[in-house]
Amino acid sequence: MSKMKRGLFVGRFQPYHLGHHNALLNALKDVGEMIIVIGSSKESFQHDNPFTAGERMEMIGLALKESKTFAKCYIVPVEDIKEYALWTQRIKSFCPSFDIVFTNNPLVKELFEADGHKVKRLVSNHREIDSTTVRTRILEGKSLRGIIPKSVENYLKKINAKRRLQSILEDEVKQ
Repeated sequence: MSKMKRGLFVGRFQPYHLGHHNALLNALKDVGEMIIVIGSSKESFQHDNPFTAGERMEMIGLALKESKTFAKCYIVPVEDIKEYALWTQRIKSFCPSFDIVFTNNPLVKELFEADGHKVKRLVSNHREIDSTTVRTRILEGKSLRGIIPKSVENYLKKINAKRRLQSILEDEVKQ
């Protein structure tokens, strides 16, 4: 099967974990290059969005370098807009052209198909891993082995992700 030129993979990556990584590596089997869009890029220091776009870019970059796939990927932060009818145009205005969109999100699938794009389901051997679980494990001081790439684990320690998540939680309790 010949590879399509370039794919698009949208996520918030709060934080980037092995579910994302495994899905990305599987999608890269179908394309020569991948555009990784960091959605909600303006959101940070919030319960569901604790990390900045720059931090998420670093996490993804470290994991891609660790798996030797960095050269095949673009990492593009895109802020949200609340008007879904314009969302795909917003994504396209920030990104190089692409041939296929990879997603498991029904709304993302619907929006890109309505805009005339081919959409393919992401396949991951780690579907049970999600960012909420990772954030909870960080807060509880539990091991992250087997749920995030080692380079991302080291990065989260470096930026003291546990302290940040605790501060966000304390702030929410006060409000």
